Amino acid sequence: MELNQKLFDCIAESAAAVHVTQVCIGLGYTAVTTSDGGIGIAATGISLNNCMSGNFDIPDYEDQPAMALLPSIFSADPMARTIAVALINALNNATALSQPQDVGNTILFDRFGILSGARVAMVGYFPPLVRFLESHGVPLSIVDDNRAIGDKQKFYRQLSDWADVLLLTATSIINNSTEEVLLHAGPRLKAVILGPSTPMLPVAFNHLPVHMLAGTAITDLPQTLKMVRHGGGTHSLKTISRKVYQLIG
Repeated sequence: MELNQKLFDCIAESAAAVHVTQVCIGLGYTAVTTSDGGIGIAATGISLNNCMSGNFDIPDYEDQPAMALLPSIFSADPMARTIAVALINALNNATALSQPQDVGNTILFDRFGILSGARVAMVGYFPPLVRFLESHGVPLSIVDDNRAIGDKQKFYRQLSDWADVLLLTATSIINNSTEEVLLHAGPRLKAVILGPSTPMLPVAFNHLPVHMLAGTAITDLPQTLKMVRHGGGTHSLKTISRKVYQLIG
């Protein structure tokens, strides 16, 4: 997968200079901290299967060079990839904190005309966002394998000839499906990768038809680790992070 290599290449120099200090695996999110004060999160891989199964024999990366962990982005194991994405986000958190905020998804909605008649395809079911879009009559098509929502083949056809905007969960990076989904994008489709797992590294996505990254920059390291330990979800991030974005192209 070219995306994996690009993510590795974008952050390898930063990884070479620091050590991993903590790896905290929670039911909802996994957090990694680094010796330069960085922290990043990613959706816990085992939770993507909606069951408590997965690889629990995680190597001990704490106090190890970050470069010992970073190659896990090439792993086929979702849990290994989760920790690698959290590390990438930790290494990039200082940069993410400097990126503009999109409070209330204002930029997302206005930039892509989502409340002005655009037809929206969504990979990954985001309950509050779905409720909001449905309440505004936005034409919406959703596929989420973990919730058994949608017909994937029909959805892929819609990406090529129906949808104006694709909202693609960043957990697609963890389950290695980002490029598969975007392979079906039609020429006018505008794609947004969103969610707290999103690596805010536009260069890593420049080979793909991605037009916006909408992610999370952590502002409170101790409270984030506590939230992860307590099994917190996306709602718990509101007071300890910023919603940031980058437009691409």
